[in-house]
Amino acid sequence: MTVAYIILILYFLSMVAITLYTKNRSKSVNDFLMAGKKGLNGWMSAFAYGTTYFSAVIFIGYAGKFGQSYQMAATWIGIGNAFLGALFAWKVLAKRTKLMTHRLSTKTMPEFFEKRYGSKNIKLFSAIIIFVFLIPYSVSVYNGLSNLFEMVFGIEGWIIMLALAGITALYLFFGGYFATALSDFIQGIIMLVGIVLMVLFFLKSEYVEWDISSLNWFTFNSKNQVIFGDTISLISLILLTSFGVWALPQTIHKYHTVRDDKAINQGMIVSTVFALIIGFGAYFVGGLSQVDGFSNHLNGVASDDVVPTMLKLLGQPWLLGIIAVLILSASMSTLSSVSLSSASVVAIDLYKGFIDKKAQDRKVNIIMRVLCLVFIVISVVLAVLNDIYKISAIAYLMGLSWGTLAGCFIGPYVLGLVWKKVTKSAVWVSMITSLVLTIVLIFVFGYIKCGYGGTFGLILQNGINCSPLIGVICMASSMILTFVISLFTKQLDNKIVEKAFNDVVENN
Repeated sequence: MTVAYIILILYFLSMVAITLYTKNRSKSVNDFLMAGKKGLNGWMSAFAYGTTYFSAVIFIGYAGKFGQSYQMAATWIGIGNAFLGALFAWKVLAKRTKLMTHRLSTKTMPEFFEKRYGSKNIKLFSAIIIFVFLIPYSVSVYNGLSNLFEMVFGIEGWIIMLALAGITALYLFFGGYFATALSDFIQGIIMLVGIVLMVLFFLKSEYVEWDISSLNWFTFNSKNQVIFGDTISLISLILLTSFGVWALPQTIHKYHTVRDDKAINQGMIVSTVFALIIGFGAYFVGGLSQVDGFSNHLNGVASDDVVPTMLKLLGQPWLLGIIAVLILSASMSTLSSVSLSSASVVAIDLYKGFIDKKAQDRKVNIIMRVLCLVFIVISVVLAVLNDIYKISAIAYLMGLSWGTLAGCFIGPYVLGLVWKKVTKSAVWVSMITSLVLTIVLIFVFGYIKCGYGGTFGLILQNGINCSPLIGVICMASSMILTFVISLFTKQLDNKIVEKAFNDVVENN
């Protein structure tokens, strides 16, 4: 285990070095949030996107849970993430986002909604949704990482969560987005090397008798039955995890900061390859849990503990160190992006937008730094409480945060980029309907799964288990409602529309 600890210490020291290197490069709000005027090149943008996309949740929670449920068919989730969540997303959104946000002079998603639809109230409402629902997402990342360290290293979860929060706060507070992007690049390399080594060592281990014909890639027997059957459940997961990133503020932010057209094309290719390797590799390892050699040791093991248990069985201390750093890297990059997105909506959209409209740049910059720390503290406190007391309400909310955010924003954001006729009324209907629909479907599906009975807690838990399907329904309703309502409601003032689309029309 000494080797594993040495690797972890070296990783933490490298993050401190990044903090020192970048501490003088975030003097303004633009520097702190957008990495300066020039923006980032394609490689750094792609790695920032990919490391934000994939966190400890995919390696610890999703890989184990869905590997057990769908065997090797779970790898289709990773493939979908690469081509729908990376390649297609960059192709459709990156250039349009860069051009339109530059034209409107916006830095955040709520700011974009305000300028695109001429409504401060939409900015306020979307900012509150983002801050509220990114907290449980952050909590889930902390908890996913703590499971690994508890199982493999014997370190109590709250200790590693505090250490992770401290180092993330350090380089985010002093270096802002440039420090985050630089660390993401290094962490992305670690993730690529780590996942390749993990797959190779699992295949060469004594627990796997390698026979490709015995691995089931297209059909499966789910151990976790869902309300409409296994196939719909798997498709829902592919759609949610692939299209959800089309409307998450922390991933959309990467398009704001990409340098130019050349960087966009480069970023599209690199992020796709990155997502394919990471996504496929993670779910492939999860699918190996159903090979007899491993499955015999996993009877009764909780889904979140499947991958940590498999890693422990390999008995390679140095490999454990690399895999720990891999998952740590994925977590820190996601947490820094989520923290930055949440802090920016409060500092820019709420404080400067409503409380102190004349606030100086320096003051907003300081507030944003402090809010990054506040967001990290709130998240880690809730994560520690959940780890100690198993507060199930927090755990339930984790699974829905991604689907709720995507459901509220995908119609107004995606259609708002490509179609001039989206109306203010349609945006309101989309956001409110998605929030209401999420709550209603949780209890409807939970009630049905309980056999039209059960306690409130059981109904809630069973409803949350259907969160991928609920998220997909909300995303589909957002796109449909935004389009349909726009056809029958008052159009925006031409000046607002032309200001948003002028550069987009000229360049596309």
